[in-house]
Amino acid sequence: MAAYDFKNFEPAWQAYWEEHQTFKAINGDARPPYYVLDMFPYPSGAGLHVGHPLGYIASDIVARFKRHQGYNVLHPMGFDSFGLPAEQYAIETGQHPAKTTATNITRYKEQLKAIGLAYDWSREVQTSDPDYYRWTQWIFLKFFNHYYDLEAQKALPLEELEAHFAAQGSNGVQAAAKAHASFSAEQWKAYSKKEQADVLNHYRLAYEGVAQVNWCAELGTVLSNDEVKDGVSERGGYPVVQLQMRQWFMRITAYGQRLLEGLDGLNCSDSMKEAQRNWIGRSEGLTLRFETVDHETVTVFTTRPDTIFGVSFLVVAPEHPLAKKAAESNAKVAVYLEKAGRKTERERQQDIETVSGIDLGIKALHPVTGEELPVYAAEYVLMGYGTGAIMAVPGHDSRDHRFAKHFGLPILPVVSGEHDYSQEANETYAGTAIKSLF
Repeated sequence: MAAYDFKNFEPAWQAYWEEHQTFKAINGDARPPYYVLDMFPYPSGAGLHVGHPLGYIASDIVARFKRHQGYNVLHPMGFDSFGLPAEQYAIETGQHPAKTTATNITRYKEQLKAIGLAYDWSREVQTSDPDYYRWTQWIFLKFFNHYYDLEAQKALPLEELEAHFAAQGSNGVQAAAKAHASFSAEQWKAYSKKEQADVLNHYRLAYEGVAQVNWCAELGTVLSNDEVKDGVSERGGYPVVQLQMRQWFMRITAYGQRLLEGLDGLNCSDSMKEAQRNWIGRSEGLTLRFETVDHETVTVFTTRPDTIFGVSFLVVAPEHPLAKKAAESNAKVAVYLEKAGRKTERERQQDIETVSGIDLGIKALHPVTGEELPVYAAEYVLMGYGTGAIMAVPGHDSRDHRFAKHFGLPILPVVSGEHDYSQEANETYAGTAIKSLF
């Protein structure tokens, strides 16, 4: 068999594909549509690394297969070129990021085409292109100037909410909000511009708030979980700590039910829909307040208020204000919080087998029985989820169970039936409620 003359064969066909736009998706085509999407690469190096084609070849096989089956396949490619990786590469090479980004994108495209991947380059996206990011700015302003009306189940202009406040105060407002203030129309009109802005911030779909972030002082920026490994930045290996910082949020939770209902009409696999339901993570429940003996308040959100009599301790996130206050007078707590602060939320979620926590030396009162409950800080509770505090029910939650066994805390079942609570939690809740005291 003659040797494969790839030096002539491959470039000839790649030129043919480009000239005839072989892989272009046609709008309004009679063929059924099929969408294949890759993760766009950061153009933060002098060329592709081996991990890029590892994933791209797999999706390319799917795109070609579907095209042979008669589908109108949309398989685009683009570049995530507006962010830290591109900026850091420019710093490392001593060049302007606009220059290095353009040069790197050109090289990446040459390599992707040389591999022979079947992309529709007419749909290319570059996030550093002003024609692209002008739309991210446009949509941000739309979010900023709208609120979510719970009765209409859609976003409405913020001016309508302001008009309601001026006419009726907060009375009758049905809107998704971080917090609801109570005021009259006269009080609203008497508020300063800043006071009115603070109230409106609770309702805007794009609003300011404080949250835990991965902060890298050397890079001077916040990093995503993907950019942090073992407490240091993936790029440069600089120390990363957890800090509370003021930043922008999107009130996407207001759309939780609409997102769930919208999944039913999607032409996706059941497994994909289930993954999306888990990602949306909408929970029904209620808020409980536990008062400490020092008259502090610990607020928890629970989806199972029926387990209230199984609560034997409380756990707060290391970043919780109560933990920070305890650290001011307890050196051991301060050391624990500093150590926990070097881990990302993802690392804390993944390491479920290692039990980590510390007694804050604080007692909270059970809201029904009045019993004193110890309050701990632990890595498995996240400040960004719920209220940053949980009521621990070790008899019916596996993580609480591991924690209780490790620290020798009571395990109180609240469901009848045969079960060895010394070995594991009973998360089925099958049986009759017991020890309800009512």
